[in-house]
Amino acid sequence: MSGFGALPTGEIVERVEIAAHGLTARFLTLGAILQDLRLDGVQHPLVLGFDTLAGYLAHPDLYFGAMVGRYANRIGHARAPVGGQIVQLDANFRGRHLLHGGAAGSSRRNWRIRDRAEDRVSLTDRLPDGHMGFPGNLEVTVDVRIVPGPALRIDVRATSDAETLCNFAHHSYLNLSGHPTIAGHRLRVAADSYLPVDDDLIPTGERRPVTGTPFDLRRGVTLIPETLILAGPAGGFDHNFCLADARGPIRPVAWLTAPEGGLTLTVETTEPGLQVYDGAMIAAAMPGLDGRPLAPHAGLALEPQLWPDAPNHPGFPPALLRPGEVYEQHTALAFTDMR
Repeated sequence: MSGFGALPTGEIVERVEIAAHGLTARFLTLGAILQDLRLDGVQHPLVLGFDTLAGYLAHPDLYFGAMVGRYANRIGHARAPVGGQIVQLDANFRGRHLLHGGAAGSSRRNWRIRDRAEDRVSLTDRLPDGHMGFPGNLEVTVDVRIVPGPALRIDVRATSDAETLCNFAHHSYLNLSGHPTIAGHRLRVAADSYLPVDDDLIPTGERRPVTGTPFDLRRGVTLIPETLILAGPAGGFDHNFCLADARGPIRPVAWLTAPEGGLTLTVETTEPGLQVYDGAMIAAAMPGLDGRPLAPHAGLALEPQLWPDAPNHPGFPPALLRPGEVYEQHTALAFTDMR
């Protein structure tokens, strides 16, 4: 463990490295960020990030590698029913909606290292009652370990002393090729339907079959400029793919393969939704890891989570967390190198 820099408040951001089974990961206490991920025999990082704290402070809205919450993704008009009343949340997206828990959500907070070993680390935080408008003191812990595969296993647990909303997501951007963009990667997602969105990227409430649409990724598509520029308000992939109607056992849901073939990532999760974001809005004024340029489509975000704006749609998987209940989410990023 080592110091990575100081926040404007004077708090020290720590960095911790874990390694096993040919996989090495570096995490920051800031936002529980996965700063770097390397696989033995691969000469480039597998995720987007910055070499210095200054990059994260200058570009917090990219959410590189962060654990976002207490409600990942968007809540329309920053309002939702909780505890029998409508609560007003932080409207940090386009001035009227909530995104990733608000302007000071979990990605902006300096977590604490609770425990660590060579192949694992545990980070924890406490989001106070009223934080970003959410009721309840929320205790959240992220346990990360490297398991055979190799795979990076990310387990999230949370409890609250009052009814609240809870939906965390790991927000790494992936690039398996080391090329400037994700063009040429092949993506497959095991989803029969997706959520259309309005001009503000808020779900309309409809659940639409992927059949006959550019969102049919069940057999896999190659990400080329033409597939990354779709009709619709998002202009590309920034949509929830409906994996199931409720949280269930961990299982494979998405596969990403490098353009050259051989190196494949399998995303496994318990979550009923997967937000696929093609990184179209990435624009960083400073280089990323190893001095690599960061431009639109530099990485692909595959974010297991509940469905966006779920509290405002009774037919969506529920997002309420009540006292005495335990929120649990399990996700794994598993790598296969057949080169």
